[in-house]
Amino acid sequence: MKHRIVVLGAGYAGAHVAGNLARRLSPADIDITVVNAEPDFVQRMRLHQFAAGHAIETPGLAEVFAGTGIRLRVARVTAVDPERRVVAVADAAGGVELGYDTLVYALGSRVADQGVPGVAEHAFDVAGRPSAQRLRERLDALDEAGEGGRVLVVGDGLTGIETAPEIAEARPGLSVTLVARGELGAALSAGARTHLRRACDRLGVTVLEHTEVEAVEATRVRCADGTVLAADATVWTAGFAVSPLAAAGGLDVTEGGQLVVDRTMRSVSHPDVYAVGDSAHAIGDNGRPLPMSCASAGATGKQAIEAIVARLTGREVPRAKLVYVLNHISLGRRDGLLQPVDDQARAKPRYVGGRKAARIKAGILRGALWATAHPTLGLPRRRRRLAVALPTSTGRPAENPAA
Repeated sequence: MKHRIVVLGAGYAGAHVAGNLARRLSPADIDITVVNAEPDFVQRMRLHQFAAGHAIETPGLAEVFAGTGIRLRVARVTAVDPERRVVAVADAAGGVELGYDTLVYALGSRVADQGVPGVAEHAFDVAGRPSAQRLRERLDALDEAGEGGRVLVVGDGLTGIETAPEIAEARPGLSVTLVARGELGAALSAGARTHLRRACDRLGVTVLEHTEVEAVEATRVRCADGTVLAADATVWTAGFAVSPLAAAGGLDVTEGGQLVVDRTMRSVSHPDVYAVGDSAHAIGDNGRPLPMSCASAGATGKQAIEAIVARLTGREVPRAKLVYVLNHISLGRRDGLLQPVDDQARAKPRYVGGRKAARIKAGILRGALWATAHPTLGLPRRRRRLAVALPTSTGRPAENPAA
């Protein structure tokens, strides 16, 4: 019986892991299924650009995985049962359970309302394609009205910092305000903060610092100091949260719901489950949790691939680097920031700004898309066979000898 690998989620982390496992393990021994809610690969790092009005590529996952042997299931994951080694999924035809021997949990993250009333009902976000599409349609309507619509971007993290300039540049007829709970760009170096402020000034983005939003309403937000800010569209970028499915299934998770994993990205409570990307609470080589980011998705994905391949083929698990060295930030299409950080995630004094940073950021995005869309590039002529005594969910060992 083949060893069943199920990958939940086909974002940067999930698609990368699935493609590389198909590339490195023998199809005679494994069966890989990818479950994703959408039929396309969505470039999450570019959703703020999409919402602003730009076109972005969304390769179909069926075409991405064509010829790899990977089975694609377009469905929502509704439950995870690690004791029975099954996941429940649902699509238009109904719900079914999929059994697995190895599970890769890569469901990513979604916007977090931080307990602020009205966010779910009235705010827009760029955490997923459907929500970014709704924001795009709202901005289109404001543009068409031609009355100088007011857009509030709430959140001073990297997503908010990217979203506000993007909208301001793409839609100059709108008034854009960036609401920061603390100092804008506080985690950046002094020079990078100055560059960021100048970019906001150049694009006409109004910055309100040390302002805490306590409620979002249909046409305004209310702040903790009593200030009321009018808004025709409120974009919420003040944090992200993970799916509650892992916690509901009994997996060991953090207070925020991320799966607690060991150095190899394997669940500390269920060794046949691996977590990658935003879903994983992974400790980096500096002893600090890796941040939710595309870079962390790549690092955790690589380590999970190495661990799964090694364990299934009876080899020693290599250690991939788990480091975070750089923040790359777009400030519209022609400006950006590259901010190196030290081993304690503190900004280094030097940074790169302007068109050069924008070109490098664009190159990173193109590279990530290309790598995801070509999962079998460099396919080895002889892929690794599974180990003789490897148990499956049936309790029987795999029948194929190791290479």
